[in-house]
Amino acid sequence: MTKRRSALLTALLASLMLSQAPAHANGLDDILARGTLKVAVPQDFPPFGSVGPDMKPRGLDIDTAKLLADQLKVKLQLTPVNSTNRIPFLTTGKVDLVISSLGKNPEREKVIDFSRAYAPFYLAVFGPPDTAINGLADLKGKTISVTRGAIEDIELTAVAPEGTTIKRFEDNNTTIAAYLAKQVDLIASGNVVMVAIAERNPKRIPALKIKLKDSPVYVGVNKNEPALLEKVNQILATAKADGSLEKNAQLWLKQPLPADL
Repeated sequence: MTKRRSALLTALLASLMLSQAPAHANGLDDILARGTLKVAVPQDFPPFGSVGPDMKPRGLDIDTAKLLADQLKVKLQLTPVNSTNRIPFLTTGKVDLVISSLGKNPEREKVIDFSRAYAPFYLAVFGPPDTAINGLADLKGKTISVTRGAIEDIELTAVAPEGTTIKRFEDNNTTIAAYLAKQVDLIASGNVVMVAIAERNPKRIPALKIKLKDSPVYVGVNKNEPALLEKVNQILATAKADGSLEKNAQLWLKQPLPADL
């Protein structure tokens, strides 16, 4: 047998072996076969994820992970992450999903895929429920507290009409304190900060008046996992329809889900 024929025969045998080898299961099949869903979650970003008094993880993202695991009928394995390592944990296979107050942007979309949104995250102007604010024009004559140099300061400054008083403070705590002490009419901040205000003073819970910047949160899924992404989206769509996502938002964010989520 010539060397050329021998090489061709070896290549043919290798091809046959590869064609007979079982295809690698996709992410969804792996999860179901394993019986465990591995999810990256935050541990120091309440109300999305933190450690409770019982030393167990708690928060909106943890409840969302539980929702997915329950619907998949598998056990849940949580992995604490931070904003730096949450996507690498997904792309290197340490976890199946990222549920960690994850916003979407073009750079991240090149690396991973995103589910439909499951919760709101936004910057806005908030105030007492009985304060009538129907548009930007209604901010005229109002005093608004904001943290100096924060994104909400930049966004508010860009759109506030003439006659609006923007009172800037050096940190979030002082910004919140000014609102609670009624030194200002309104406050500009993130919806997560509103949870802290609601907990500190239930009688002055701020209601959404004008949204400044919208950045909802999504479940992160690895690229080329269409079956897993479709299943996650299906579960989230059902949870929105049956009120489960609304319940989570009310519990952890003290705000209803936006109609356009």
